Amino acid sequence: MNAGGLLRVAWQSLVRNPFRSLLTILGIIIGVGAVITSMAIGAGAQAAVQAQLARLGSNLIVVIPGSIITGGVQLGAGARQSLKIADAQAIQQDVPDVAYVAPQSGTNAQAVAGGNNWATSITGTTPDWLQVESYTMASGRFITQADETSGAKTAVLGATVAQNLFPSIDPVGKTVIVKNVPFLIVGVLAAKGQSGFGRDQDDQIVVPLSAMQLRLNGQNWLGVILISADSPDAVDSVVSSTEALLRLRHGLTPRQPDDFSVRNIANVQQAASATSQVQSRLLAGIAAVSLIVGGIGIMNIMLVSVTERTREIGIRMAVGARERDILLQFLVEAVLLSCVGGAIGVAVGIGAAYATAQGAGWTVLIVPASVFLSFGFAAAVGIVFGFYPARRASQLNPIEALRHE
Repeated sequence: MNAGGLLRVAWQSLVRNPFRSLLTILGIIIGVGAVITSMAIGAGAQAAVQAQLARLGSNLIVVIPGSIITGGVQLGAGARQSLKIADAQAIQQDVPDVAYVAPQSGTNAQAVAGGNNWATSITGTTPDWLQVESYTMASGRFITQADETSGAKTAVLGATVAQNLFPSIDPVGKTVIVKNVPFLIVGVLAAKGQSGFGRDQDDQIVVPLSAMQLRLNGQNWLGVILISADSPDAVDSVVSSTEALLRLRHGLTPRQPDDFSVRNIANVQQAASATSQVQSRLLAGIAAVSLIVGGIGIMNIMLVSVTERTREIGIRMAVGARERDILLQFLVEAVLLSCVGGAIGVAVGIGAAYATAQGAGWTVLIVPASVFLSFGFAAAVGIVFGFYPARRASQLNPIEALRHE
């Protein structure tokens, strides 16, 4: 019998008991659907995390002060007052492959404008901060070098602050009061949304670093230095050069630990990506168990089918069917069962992924490889678990099969 004939006979056998066939392939449907849905959710989560981390800035390197021990208590990173504006200037001048450097100092305050007020964070920095943090302007301008040099009382509002202090007008040209100091609003940042750590990146006011240190917090040290490397390939060399330069500037001997910490955001991105991949594979592995269970169901039903059709097998052998013909007949039926279940499972999986995105508000990403992989695995399950019943049918004794009632 040719391939077309085998498929036609297999299909007639399946539609003869449609309800039993549906129950047989139910495990395959659930397994394939679960694989596609879980991998879509995992890929979507990975893409969302990468997008959130990308908003932190391209090729970003973060330098923060180290920790100190006071009264036997070790305070966390950032407790030292070891970073100064001169460190940032030295990094800009002496470290190769550095595109931008943005020293930063901050405080929290209640901002007041007209009859409105809003508690927010105040960031003091230099003009390079706009490029390092990958922000864009929604209106007006960012702080300039002239603002920084003169300690001008100019301010740029984040989108959240602008919306709460000036809900219906453009704030550019207006005044905002921070710690009793009036600042002229020269611009508004375009909305950037939440960071990968859940912080609202639009809830802040940016002022010149000199104005921050002179008028708001009175500190001559920095909370952080942000560095943007020229390219991703230059990040590692910038990190090592920055560490060497700061150790030299801070007079640290080889036995003394760093009084600062240099963190590479690219490492965070790689760690987040690796974590998402592990989660996706774990979910896919759990879903693959459903496929194996579905395969066991197919084998069970095929064994029952062989028993029910023993006389039919005997008649076919009596009129000339060979063992190979009987084996192929039942093997094609098993593979056809699993393929039909796989096709329905693909539709169920895609539909469940989009339903999850709509219902839970999650980002999902259908990966074509997961569709082909799960469907191919379902077909393989049909071959593996259908082979034993098919072989058992092909090895029946024709005489005993004809006598079977």
